Amino acid sequence: MLVKLIEPLRVPKDYIDELAQPIKDKGHEFVYYDEKTTDPQELYERSKDADILMIANNPLPNEVIEQLDKTQLINVAFTGIDHVGSQAREKGINISNAAGYSDQSVAELVIGLTLDVYRSISQGNTDIRKEEFPGMIQGREIKGKTVGIIGTGKIGLQTAALFKAFGAKLIGYNRTEKEEAKELGLEYRGLDELLKESDIVSVHLLLNDETKGTLSKEKLALMKETAILINCARGPIIDNDALAALLNEGKISGAGLDVFDMEPPIPSDYPLLQAKNAVLTPHVAYLTDEAMVNRAKIVFENTVKFLDDELTDFM
Repeated sequence: MLVKLIEPLRVPKDYIDELAQPIKDKGHEFVYYDEKTTDPQELYERSKDADILMIANNPLPNEVIEQLDKTQLINVAFTGIDHVGSQAREKGINISNAAGYSDQSVAELVIGLTLDVYRSISQGNTDIRKEEFPGMIQGREIKGKTVGIIGTGKIGLQTAALFKAFGAKLIGYNRTEKEEAKELGLEYRGLDELLKESDIVSVHLLLNDETKGTLSKEKLALMKETAILINCARGPIIDNDALAALLNEGKISGAGLDVFDMEPPIPSDYPLLQAKNAVLTPHVAYLTDEAMVNRAKIVFENTVKFLDDELTDFM
């Protein structure tokens, strides 16, 4: 089989070569492109003859997928697969992902954004550099606060564990209740109840047709005026225009956001850029040295399992 990795994975090429060696040892061919492209024609040229296509978080659009005749597996070095065109499933192409590679990195950024919103770290860094120092900002503590985890999958639970270490009370919302969540001390609620009770709301849902717009204007309006919202999952899960308006009206006290309705760069007229008490980062929750090594390892392991007819965990 021909295996192609059509974009870089942010790890040294020597590590890619090491991970690819088992593929070659089995008699298969491996090709690696170490430069990213978003041009559909170039994506097709890189992909057209591959039996196994390995990608990261670069979109693979339907106009490319619909031309693929040999591809049996799209192996995604990422948790979400919403950037893979729907034609893949219609053509019967298997899709796998690198679940779990960035659980810790995402959870840690959730804590970082929470601390920044609560303690005005970014604002303090700006203020201390001003010739006319405007004065200190009084913050809040996580200890004793009620944290609502929306989506108690692996990342949600890892985040919950970190909040627990700070002394927070945990409540959660999920389609199914999980024993490991209850073992952490998390109590399940309906979504409305969670939004009404929480001091800190952290979003951890996958993006699909069912979850898009889950936190609508009406749902967001249920939050306490003193509450903050953290989103390191996917932007379209939230009505972000409504969130910006509620922040500016003081109906929600703050937000820490790593994801938006589009990938950065963000248009200058995007309402959240002007929203009060919003700390924004450019979709980097997954992006740590350790997570990049993890995902490379997982995606190559998935390839080897598929070649050995042992990969069964398809998306």
